[in-house]
Amino acid sequence: MRYQYFAPCPRGLEALLAEELAVAGAIDIRQTAGGVEFAGDLACCYRVNLESRIATRVLWRQASGDYSSEDDIYRLARSVDWLRRFSVERSIRIYVTAQRVPLKSLEFVTLRVKDAVCDVFRDACGRRPNVDTKAPDVRIHLFLTEQRATLYLDTSGEPLWQRGHKIAKIEAPLKENLAAGILRLIGWQPGTPLLDPMCGSGTFLLEAAQMSLGDPSGINREPGQFAFERLLSFKPELWRELQKSAVAARLPAAQLPIWGSDRSADAVARAQQNLAHAGLDDLVTVQCADLLTLTAPAPSGVLVCNPPYGERLGELDELAAFYPKLGDALKRRFAGWDCWFLSADTRLPKLIGLKPMRKIPIFNGPLECRIYGFRMVGGSNR
Repeated sequence: MRYQYFAPCPRGLEALLAEELAVAGAIDIRQTAGGVEFAGDLACCYRVNLESRIATRVLWRQASGDYSSEDDIYRLARSVDWLRRFSVERSIRIYVTAQRVPLKSLEFVTLRVKDAVCDVFRDACGRRPNVDTKAPDVRIHLFLTEQRATLYLDTSGEPLWQRGHKIAKIEAPLKENLAAGILRLIGWQPGTPLLDPMCGSGTFLLEAAQMSLGDPSGINREPGQFAFERLLSFKPELWRELQKSAVAARLPAAQLPIWGSDRSADAVARAQQNLAHAGLDDLVTVQCADLLTLTAPAPSGVLVCNPPYGERLGELDELAAFYPKLGDALKRRFAGWDCWFLSADTRLPKLIGLKPMRKIPIFNGPLECRIYGFRMVGGSNR
């Protein structure tokens, strides 16, 4: 059986996600802003959840139709045979996403969808599923445009960027699927020396190490954490076979040319803790160091980092003083390296005093950013 799915992702990574979906066996792939629609069987759905580094989640389409009122949406939700999807013992939560809708209250729309789902169960078996807003077994997503309503079942559960290996976090982390997408966008390949000199909790390091070893991105999730495991359509034998094949394709662990550093000792400790939890601490080198005094760990390679954006006035002034020093440090110590910075600060190239070889647009959540790439050569590069 083939089903219709939608996989959201960070804006700017849709083409990379489409490539992943094709490898996973998806067909009828169509990119939209912020995600990719596709068709596939259950094996494809499981494989994308297990292996995609870019998708945020995988949503299974249940119904779609035009609407003009909340009652139309109720009838659409009522038309789905929810009893074939999950048992009444499963708790539920309704999520609503809307763009330019004519309806007055999305809270009321959420209530109407919940009522429709519960009415289907009550009419069939005299009972209704409980609502759990914190940790539901089943997540039902409603997406509304100006005239169209589409209902989905979430097959992922927690977002797929939550790989299951990061236990020590810091403020404003970079989401894992965005980090993985950036590594691909800048052309980094496993085996090429990689340095994140502002590594924070180690997101770039973890993603690069997993890519180097061929680790499926979802392999560290505990049994039962994927939402499709709680649906009546779940095929345990198929799932075990896909997991077994993915693990068999992993490469032997070996020291990797991946380095991380941060001037915060606390951040370094957290990065090391996360790498250890993922079983990668012996393969990746992390140290406490300031980027302005750091020496390149190899003659050539790729430097990538997510520096502060400076969202407050004092921070903007600090960055205006920092960027010229950064440009000088890169020229002195990183000749032969390609250096990439994710930033929402459009002043970065001018203040850093270097001409970018590439500027790649991308969104970090709602924030429009650029990935600025600088090729460092000996001598003047201004």
